[in-house]
Amino acid sequence: MAINPKTYWISEEDYLQSELISETKHEYMDGQVYAMTGASRNHERIAGNVFGEIRNWLKGRPCEPFASDMKVKVGNNFFYPDAMVVCDEQNPHEYYTDCPVLIVEVLSKNTRRKDETTKRLAYFNIFTLQEYVLIEQDIVDVELCRRSKGWVSEHFFMGDEVCFESIGLTLTVEEIYARVDNEDVKTYFEEKRMALEQSV
Repeated sequence: MAINPKTYWISEEDYLQSELISETKHEYMDGQVYAMTGASRNHERIAGNVFGEIRNWLKGRPCEPFASDMKVKVGNNFFYPDAMVVCDEQNPHEYYTDCPVLIVEVLSKNTRRKDETTKRLAYFNIFTLQEYVLIEQDIVDVELCRRSKGWVSEHFFMGDEVCFESIGLTLTVEEIYARVDNEDVKTYFEEKRMALEQSV
Protein backbone atom coordinates (compact mmCIF):
# COMPACT_ATOMS: atom_id res chain seq x y z
CA MET A 1 0.00 0.00 0.00
CA ALA A 2 3.01 2.33 -0.04
CA ILE A 3 3.72 4.74 -2.88
CA ASN A 4 6.73 6.92 -3.68
CA PRO A 5 8.19 8.81 -0.71
CA LYS A 6 8.37 12.55 -0.48
CA THR A 7 11.74 13.61 -1.80
CA TYR A 8 12.89 15.61 1.22
CA TRP A 9 14.07 14.53 4.66
CA ILE A 10 11.92 15.37 7.69
CA SER A 11 12.57 14.84 11.36
CA GLU A 12 10.85 12.24 13.49
CA GLU A 13 9.11 14.98 15.46
CA ASP A 14 7.83 16.70 12.31
CA TYR A 15 6.57 13.38 10.97
CA LEU A 16 4.61 12.64 14.15
CA GLN A 17 3.10 16.11 14.17
CA SER A 18 2.13 15.97 10.50
CA GLU A 19 0.41 12.61 10.96
CA LEU A 20 -1.94 14.18 13.49
CA ILE A 21 -3.48 16.43 10.81
CA SER A 22 -2.96 14.36 7.67
CA GLU A 23 -5.96 12.75 5.95
CA THR A 24 -3.64 10.05 4.59
CA LYS A 25 -1.55 7.71 6.73
CA HIS A 26 2.20 7.65 6.11
CA GLU A 27 4.95 5.32 7.19
CA TYR A 28 8.35 6.77 8.06
CA MET A 29 11.70 5.24 7.12
CA ASP A 30 15.12 6.89 7.25
CA GLY A 31 13.67 10.39 7.23
CA GLN A 32 11.33 9.75 4.29
CA VAL A 33 7.54 9.46 4.46
CA TYR A 34 5.56 6.96 2.41
CA ALA A 35 1.87 7.49 1.77
CA MET A 36 -0.47 4.52 2.33
CA THR A 37 -3.10 3.79 -0.29
CA GLY A 38 -6.49 2.15 0.24
CA ALA A 39 -6.90 -1.57 0.93
CA SER A 40 -8.93 -4.17 -0.97
CA ARG A 41 -12.05 -5.86 0.38
CA ASN A 42 -10.15 -9.10 0.98
CA HIS A 43 -7.41 -7.22 2.80
CA GLU A 44 -9.95 -5.56 5.08
CA ARG A 45 -11.82 -8.84 5.63
CA ILE A 46 -8.68 -10.67 6.75
CA ALA A 47 -7.42 -7.83 8.92
CA GLY A 48 -10.87 -7.41 10.45
CA ASN A 49 -11.27 -11.13 11.09
CA VAL A 50 -7.94 -11.41 12.88
CA PHE A 51 -8.30 -8.20 14.86
CA GLY A 52 -11.89 -9.04 15.84
CA GLU A 53 -10.94 -12.49 17.14
CA ILE A 54 -7.95 -11.08 19.03
CA ARG A 55 -10.00 -8.26 20.54
CA ASN A 56 -12.70 -10.65 21.74
CA TRP A 57 -10.10 -13.01 23.19
CA LEU A 58 -8.31 -10.26 25.10
CA LYS A 59 -11.40 -8.78 26.76
CA GLY A 60 -10.68 -8.57 30.48
CA ARG A 61 -7.04 -9.55 29.97
CA PRO A 62 -4.00 -7.32 30.50
CA CYS A 63 -2.76 -7.36 26.89
CA GLU A 64 -4.25 -4.82 24.48
CA PRO A 65 -4.96 -5.19 20.75
CA PHE A 66 -4.57 -2.39 18.20
CA ALA A 67 -5.77 -2.16 14.60
CA SER A 68 -4.12 -0.43 11.65
CA ASP A 69 -4.35 3.16 12.93
CA MET A 70 -1.74 2.65 15.66
CA LYS A 71 1.91 2.99 14.67
CA VAL A 72 4.78 0.81 15.83
CA LYS A 73 8.17 2.47 16.34
CA VAL A 74 11.23 0.45 15.37
CA GLY A 75 14.43 2.39 15.88
CA ASN A 76 13.88 5.63 13.93
CA ASN A 77 11.16 4.12 11.73
CA PHE A 78 7.38 4.07 12.11
CA PHE A 79 5.05 1.50 10.52
CA TYR A 80 1.31 0.83 10.58
CA PRO A 81 0.77 -2.94 11.08
CA ASP A 82 -2.66 -4.33 10.21
CA ALA A 83 -2.97 -5.59 13.79
CA MET A 84 -0.78 -5.95 16.84
CA VAL A 85 -0.91 -6.75 20.53
CA VAL A 86 0.91 -4.93 23.31
CA CYS A 87 1.52 -6.29 26.82
CA ASP A 88 3.21 -4.70 29.83
CA GLU A 89 3.90 -1.34 28.18
CA GLN A 90 6.01 0.72 30.59
CA ASN A 91 5.94 4.17 28.96
CA PRO A 92 2.96 4.31 26.58
CA HIS A 93 2.88 6.98 23.89
CA GLU A 94 -0.48 8.25 22.68
CA TYR A 95 0.13 7.57 18.98
CA TYR A 96 2.62 4.71 18.76
CA THR A 97 4.07 1.75 20.63
CA ASP A 98 7.53 0.24 20.62
CA CYS A 99 6.85 -3.01 22.47
CA PRO A 100 4.33 -5.27 20.67
CA VAL A 101 4.41 -9.01 21.34
CA LEU A 102 2.46 -9.89 18.17
CA ILE A 103 2.36 -8.15 14.76
CA VAL A 104 0.09 -9.11 11.85
CA GLU A 105 0.50 -7.91 8.26
CA VAL A 106 -1.85 -8.75 5.39
CA LEU A 107 0.14 -8.95 2.16
CA SER A 108 -0.74 -7.14 -1.05
CA LYS A 109 1.09 -6.71 -4.35
CA ASN A 110 2.20 -3.20 -3.38
CA THR A 111 3.39 -4.04 0.14
CA ARG A 112 4.71 -7.59 -0.25
CA ARG A 113 8.34 -6.69 -0.79
CA LYS A 114 8.47 -4.31 2.16
CA ASP A 115 6.51 -6.62 4.49
CA GLU A 116 8.70 -9.62 3.66
CA THR A 117 12.06 -7.84 3.79
CA THR A 118 12.37 -4.35 5.32
CA LYS A 119 9.62 -4.73 7.89
CA ARG A 120 10.46 -8.33 8.71
CA LEU A 121 14.07 -7.47 9.55
CA ALA A 122 13.03 -4.39 11.49
CA TYR A 123 10.34 -6.18 13.47
CA PHE A 124 12.69 -9.00 14.44
CA ASN A 125 14.78 -6.38 16.26
CA ILE A 126 11.90 -5.46 18.60
CA PHE A 127 12.99 -7.10 21.84
CA THR A 128 9.41 -7.73 23.02
CA LEU A 129 8.15 -9.25 19.75
CA GLN A 130 7.33 -12.95 20.00
CA GLU A 131 5.45 -13.58 16.74
CA TYR A 132 5.22 -12.03 13.27
CA VAL A 133 2.34 -13.11 11.03
CA LEU A 134 2.07 -12.51 7.26
CA ILE A 135 -1.23 -13.41 5.62
CA GLU A 136 -1.80 -13.73 1.87
CA GLN A 137 -5.04 -12.32 0.48
CA ASP A 138 -5.00 -13.68 -3.10
CA ILE A 139 -4.28 -17.26 -2.00
CA VAL A 140 -4.65 -19.07 1.34
CA ASP A 141 -1.36 -19.00 3.23
CA VAL A 142 -0.73 -17.87 6.80
CA GLU A 143 2.98 -17.51 7.55
CA LEU A 144 3.93 -17.47 11.22
CA CYS A 145 7.42 -16.60 12.47
CA ARG A 146 8.19 -17.18 16.15
CA ARG A 147 11.12 -15.90 18.18
CA SER A 148 11.06 -19.18 20.12
CA LYS A 149 11.80 -21.03 16.87
CA GLY A 150 14.50 -18.70 15.60
CA TRP A 151 12.05 -16.82 13.35
CA VAL A 152 11.79 -19.84 11.04
CA SER A 153 8.59 -19.62 8.98
CA GLU A 154 5.67 -22.00 9.49
CA HIS A 155 2.84 -22.05 6.93
CA PHE A 156 -0.81 -22.86 7.57
CA PHE A 157 -3.60 -23.58 5.10
CA MET A 158 -7.34 -24.33 5.04
CA GLY A 159 -8.14 -27.06 7.55
CA ASP A 160 -5.25 -26.03 9.84
CA GLU A 161 -5.27 -24.26 13.18
CA VAL A 162 -2.88 -21.43 14.00
CA CYS A 163 -1.76 -20.93 17.60
CA PHE A 164 -0.65 -17.44 18.57
CA GLU A 165 1.41 -18.50 21.55
CA SER A 166 2.19 -14.93 22.60
CA ILE A 167 -1.44 -14.43 23.66
CA GLY A 168 -2.64 -18.01 24.02
CA LEU A 169 -5.15 -17.80 21.15
CA THR A 170 -5.81 -20.50 18.56
CA LEU A 171 -7.68 -19.66 15.34
CA THR A 172 -8.63 -21.85 12.42
CA VAL A 173 -7.50 -20.72 8.99
CA GLU A 174 -11.20 -20.76 8.07
CA GLU A 175 -11.83 -18.09 10.71
CA ILE A 176 -8.98 -15.97 9.37
CA TYR A 177 -10.34 -16.20 5.80
CA ALA A 178 -14.05 -15.83 6.62
CA ARG A 179 -15.87 -14.05 3.74
CA VAL A 180 -12.65 -13.79 1.72
CA ASP A 181 -13.18 -14.23 -2.02
CA ASN A 182 -10.29 -16.03 -3.73
CA GLU A 183 -9.89 -19.29 -5.64
CA ASP A 184 -8.31 -21.22 -2.75
CA VAL A 185 -11.22 -20.38 -0.45
CA LYS A 186 -13.79 -21.27 -3.13
CA THR A 187 -12.08 -24.58 -3.91
CA TYR A 188 -11.81 -25.55 -0.25
CA PHE A 189 -15.50 -24.99 0.49
CA GLU A 190 -16.58 -26.65 -2.76
CA GLU A 191 -14.53 -29.76 -1.91
CA LYS A 192 -15.92 -29.68 1.63
CA ARG A 193 -19.47 -29.45 0.29
CA MET A 194 -18.92 -32.36 -2.13
CA ALA A 195 -17.40 -34.53 0.60
CA LEU A 196 -20.40 -33.82 2.84
CA GLU A 197 -22.85 -34.76 0.07
CA GLN A 198 -21.00 -38.00 -0.61
CA SER A 199 -21.05 -38.95 3.07
CA VAL A 200 -24.85 -38.64 3.30
